[in-house]
Amino acid sequence: MGLNAQAAGNVAHVLTEALPYIQRFAGRTVVIKYGGNAMTDDRLKAGFARDVVLMKTVGINPVVVHGGGPQIGRLLERLGKESEFVQGMRVTDAETMDVVEMVLGGLVNKDIVNLINRHGGQAVGLTGKDGDLIRARKLRMTLPETDERPSEIIDIGHVGEVDSIDASVVNMLVQGDFIPVVAPIGVGEDGFSYNINADLVAGKMAEVLGAEKLILLTNTRGLLDADGELLTGLSTADVDRLIADGTIHGGMLPKIRCALDAVKSGVRSAHIIDGRVEHAVLVELFTDEGVGTLIR
Repeated sequence: MGLNAQAAGNVAHVLTEALPYIQRFAGRTVVIKYGGNAMTDDRLKAGFARDVVLMKTVGINPVVVHGGGPQIGRLLERLGKESEFVQGMRVTDAETMDVVEMVLGGLVNKDIVNLINRHGGQAVGLTGKDGDLIRARKLRMTLPETDERPSEIIDIGHVGEVDSIDASVVNMLVQGDFIPVVAPIGVGEDGFSYNINADLVAGKMAEVLGAEKLILLTNTRGLLDADGELLTGLSTADVDRLIADGTIHGGMLPKIRCALDAVKSGVRSAHIIDGRVEHAVLVELFTDEGVGTLIR
């Protein structure tokens, strides 16, 4: 049974709307930070994998960077190890770091690779250790002073920030028509492994690769104004103003900062999109409306 005229018209409209975007982005790199609901809900996982494979098929080069906080938490709990957080960062001793590395570099990374491959792509999993991809430095946490105590620097263990990225191995895979899937683990000068925030790794990766776009999947609709309306099409100056006036605060702040840094460093645009929407990546890339906040 064929499509009725209206349904056929809708399909044709979608395809013709996508065409100029496909032409514009062919040969370009798009870095996607994959996490949240999109990574745990089976329907969304399948949709994400198909989106990434479709991008590669039409000549766009997706590079996936993933998180895995909840999965780390669950395994630590099963092992009877308490998770402790300071300002949202997991305190990571050597034993915890072993678990982080097993979960991120092993279970989660290979799960995503397998998912993309099952949907017709050719994905290859990496951590920052492969090809000396991510050099890390230890993250120093400073607790601001209060009436009770002066400000202090706290050691939260094997938590790092990006010192540098050598993307040779990623470029080699992209040129070989593979889809790189990167776990955010770096190596310090000291030779130790460090767990790095996946948003930060994705942002730096986009900068180093000279990406066309950085896409951060979140569990929110994007950036909302004071009335709860979605903000989109923002310039870097708009974002600076929204940070200054407190519209952007809390958990959204690090995400926006990461997007802002990427755009200021030459990435053409950054998108903070709702990973709870099926095929969010495709809708954001290939339609005029999109599903999140776009920063240019």
